[in-house]
This record gives sequence, structure tokens and C-alpha cells, in this order.
Amino acid sequence: MFLSRRATQAEYFDSDRPAAEMAEFYLWLGRANRFFGFAQPFQRLLPKLFGDSACRSLSILDVGAGDGSLGKVLTQWAAARGWDWRFTNLDLHPHKLNSEPKTVFVTGSALALHFADASFDLVIASNMTHHLNDADAAQHLREAWRVARLAVLLVDMHRNLALYTIIWLLMRLRGFPKTFRGDALLSVKRAWRVPELQRLAAQAGLNGAQVRLYFGARVLLLARKSAPLKTMKETR
Repeated sequence: MFLSRRATQAEYFDSDRPAAEMAEFYLWLGRANRFFGFAQPFQRLLPKLFGDSACRSLSILDVGAGDGSLGKVLTQWAAARGWDWRFTNLDLHPHKLNSEPKTVFVTGSALALHFADASFDLVIASNMTHHLNDADAAQHLREAWRVARLAVLLVDMHRNLALYTIIWLLMRLRGFPKTFRGDALLSVKRAWRVPELQRLAAQAGLNGAQVRLYFGARVLLLARKSAPLKTMKETR
């Protein structure tokens, strides 16, 4: 049955490509991310989960950050509210196209983070975890949990026909390049269902992790180390 199981085929841009090709990729990715409001789940959920007081100063590790666009958007958004969010962007092949003065770029693997335990208040990942197979995704969760002081928040795509159709139409109507279109559709095929992420969170030792749908198109995973944080159900 179509989309009943995760695809295992690697995406074209999972491997590092020439600089000019990667620059074009991030240009198109930025357009797609803006269309789908890639920063919105973090903007909506983090203040409700942490509270305004804790949000005044946060150190955040973005795993699989790519060119750092998410960190840039969230840093500026937080600054407009008088908050100081300090991002460290980690990627196997970081491309420093959108760096902010307080942003650090680190080359490294999500499976073996070169940071001490509890190095960051928060560890996030946006549309990254689906690039991993199940075993590596569980290891990614273990490492994120290890270096987080307060919480881990992952946002990824929900594998379903409606999202696949929307992306198929968007890619063609907006004239996205063929390689990008192929990866975008493959990303949906590699994406998650709620029970799958719940199982991997349990395997990784993230006891009490919450996994739920976010407006049908995304799956959210929240694992907390700090009792005062609200649950995702309480933030609705």
C-alpha cells in the first residue's frame, strides 16, 4: 500500500554536492520552508512549553541545521521580543549562508555529538530525522537527549497522501528543479507516523516522550527533563 512503510532510498542531496549546486538547493529550500512556515511550530510551542521567563535566554542546538536558516529566523523572532536565543548549528556539511553574529556552525554527526552532557538548554531538529534509518534515528534521539539540559523538540513531516499531493502540486506550479522535486517527494515517503517515532523514542530511552500530529502535515516529538515544562497537550 502506498506510503504504508517508510522508504529507504537515499535522497540526492543527502550527499554533499558542489558548492554552486548546494547554494541553489538552499535557495529553493528556503522558498519551500517559507511556504510551509517551517519556523512556526517552534515559535508557537516554545514560549508555551518554557514560559516567557525561561525564554528570555536559551542556548539551542539545531541538529541537521544545513545553512542555519531556522536559527536565523528564530534568533530574530526572539530578539524582537527581547529574548536572547543563542544557536549552535550542526550539520555534516554546514553551509554558512545565513549566519547571525551570535551563531556558531559546527561540522559533526547527529549520531555522535561532540558536546558534553547537558551542554544546551534545548536540542531541536527540523525535517532532519527522516533522513536517517530507524537505528540511526534512535541513536540521534539518544545523543540529542544526552546533550539537552531541559528538553528535546523534533519537528518532521507526517507521511500521508495529502501532504504528498500538496508537495507534488507545489513543486510543479512553482517551477522547482527536478532534483529538488524528487527529494521533496522522497522526503514524504521517508517521513514518519506517530507510532513509529513513539517506538524509536522508547528504544532510545526517552521515557515519557510525547509524539503527536501537528495540523496533519507534521509530527512533533517532545522529551522533557524539566518538570515545570508544560505538555504539548496543554499548549493547544
